[in-house]
Amino acid sequence: MVLVDDTITANHAIELARQGVGLLWNGDYQNARALLQAISRRLDRKPRVGSQKVLTSPAEIFTSYREGLGIKAQITGSLLIPLSSDFEIQLRRGQDAKDACLEVIGAVTEPIVMPLKILLALVSAHEWRKKKIKLTQLPKPITPYFGVFSPVRGEYIDLILKIDNTKNQSVAFDIGVGSGVLSILLAQKGYQKIIATDIEPKAMACAQENINNYGLQDRITLLQTDVFPEGKADVIVCNPPWIPATPSSPIESAIFDPNSQFLKKFLLGLKDHLEEDGQGWLIISDIAEHLQLRSRADLLQWFKEAGLKVEKKMDTLPKHSKVKDTEDILHFAREKEVTSLWVLIKDNSSF
Repeated sequence: MVLVDDTITANHAIELARQGVGLLWNGDYQNARALLQAISRRLDRKPRVGSQKVLTSPAEIFTSYREGLGIKAQITGSLLIPLSSDFEIQLRRGQDAKDACLEVIGAVTEPIVMPLKILLALVSAHEWRKKKIKLTQLPKPITPYFGVFSPVRGEYIDLILKIDNTKNQSVAFDIGVGSGVLSILLAQKGYQKIIATDIEPKAMACAQENINNYGLQDRITLLQTDVFPEGKADVIVCNPPWIPATPSSPIESAIFDPNSQFLKKFLLGLKDHLEEDGQGWLIISDIAEHLQLRSRADLLQWFKEAGLKVEKKMDTLPKHSKVKDTEDILHFAREKEVTSLWVLIKDNSSF
């Protein structure tokens, strides 16, 4: 680790960071933010034509993209900011980050250092939490938490709202509750008892706040466990990570599922937790198929191996901005992406 200040250039900072050197900032705080932006711009520059290996398959392009993000994260994460034991930034023009840090980290007893990009993310998440997320499909806003995947893509919410659930509406399970949005939707659709599970304590806290805000704490029970609670349900909904790849940070666990482990675990346990005429609602995008990381045949085979069959499937197109971003290296996959709600039921024909 070395002390750096306003005199260091972005190129020199990148050179040191590539060598594994931590850059402890000792200059003007706003200049540190400007340096971080300059570093990011340089790392985002497209390589010269002919300077890189030509990638042909979607899987190769995705792997290269993820490797590039990892390198960028390591380099930008090397710029460190010193904080006092009460989270004061003791630098010229330092911003107030006390509440944002305390909200996520909790109290500390000694000074610490933190990557500037993480500090900025905490401050941004704190402001986002105060403003809340307004979803057109819900009457009240959702409070997001740092480290908990937020429902910024609303197309899967539309699928839940549209699906016909005229069957028994007694008990429902929400596997991987996250912010609690799907549990709230299940309550709005008439389910009287909902058990929502998640392995992450932050997700449990986030979901509980949102559930309390809707006054649904008597109908929705949270349980910290890996996948299923005990017992059976009329409907079991799950919005698992969509891409079979290794996450590089805790929040990416909501997006990346190594070797589709969580998806397979959910499918294999689903039949045993469904009532005889119950349904499993699997919400998943096909982007992994367009990236050649998983095939449709794989997914259908996993249904079969789990003793499940497809009753119906509902599709919708994504609405996020990257769908139209032709400069995005993964645009070839995003423009073809479809998000589906698979209605799965027990397949008793093989018994």
